[in-house]
Amino acid sequence: MQATNEAILGWTRVAVLLLGMGWAAWMDHKTRRVVNEHWIVWAKPAIFIWALDLMVQGADWTIYLTASAVIAYASVSVFGRPTIKDALSGSWMDRTFLFWYAVSTVGLVAGALQYQTTTPLEVVLDDGDALGMLWWKTASLLLVILFIDLAWRLRLLHGGADAKALMWVTLVFPTWAAVPLPFSNMAEVSVIALPVSIALLIWGGLAFLLIPVVMLVLNFKRGDVRSIGDLRLAWHASMMSLEDVPRRHVWMLTDTMAMPNGELRVVHATRAPRKTPTDEALADHLARLSTLGVEKVWVSHKMPLLVFLFPAVLPLVLLGDPTTLLMQWIG
Repeated sequence: MQATNEAILGWTRVAVLLLGMGWAAWMDHKTRRVVNEHWIVWAKPAIFIWALDLMVQGADWTIYLTASAVIAYASVSVFGRPTIKDALSGSWMDRTFLFWYAVSTVGLVAGALQYQTTTPLEVVLDDGDALGMLWWKTASLLLVILFIDLAWRLRLLHGGADAKALMWVTLVFPTWAAVPLPFSNMAEVSVIALPVSIALLIWGGLAFLLIPVVMLVLNFKRGDVRSIGDLRLAWHASMMSLEDVPRRHVWMLTDTMAMPNGELRVVHATRAPRKTPTDEALADHLARLSTLGVEKVWVSHKMPLLVFLFPAVLPLVLLGDPTTLLMQWIG
């Protein structure tokens, strides 16, 4: 592999993605929370490398400001949405961000006017003015950020850290041309691929398909599957000591039910509760089970998406878009 500018920038991006995503996945695994400062810190190398990439491609000021508009939109997930009311009240942060938005919008509109002769079809076919295609590719990232933002607002992405991670990935790899892809021919064939961040989400989602197999193997190995009825839980849950539950990130599936004769019976739900119970409710729950002599309960683990997105980086940068691979395999 030749040490071209594209290759150097591409593998540097991979290193940044692995470090930033790995750190975030570890924090999400340990505390189920990734602080905003993490994304602020790791946005800096992503933006710096993107600026270098645009410089190598000969971008003009409108493309730089269009990229700035993408970053400004993504920043709302971390800094919040500034308001004119707060700006007029003396908030310098709101004033700074509104000025940033205004300048970026000017560049976005100027780029749209300057490169209006380049059509989206030419971008798809990679047959048009180089700077015009670069502006369209940069501006299209606003739609990617919008899609991720809406998925977060509509609770299709449950955690804010997941949405921020995907927005950050969009900044690290704005286009597939920035991805090394040593074992893929995506760069040689004319295909319509999903955005890089969405492709990473799909790769991470595919990893979820392994959970039932892994859980079944572990539960059989531990001897927690004692009857046919246990199989309805063993593929997605595991047994845990009652005293360990408050210290772990889990939902309890074991509970008690009052029978018509007044007797309390231990039952097992197949689904996790819609809302995480309060500490008081959990303590009461544990006390009810303890009075019945229960020592181990079925629990469903809270598995953060970032833990699956991190290993998904490898097939992403090595193989590319999974949907494109599927289409090529189908023929």
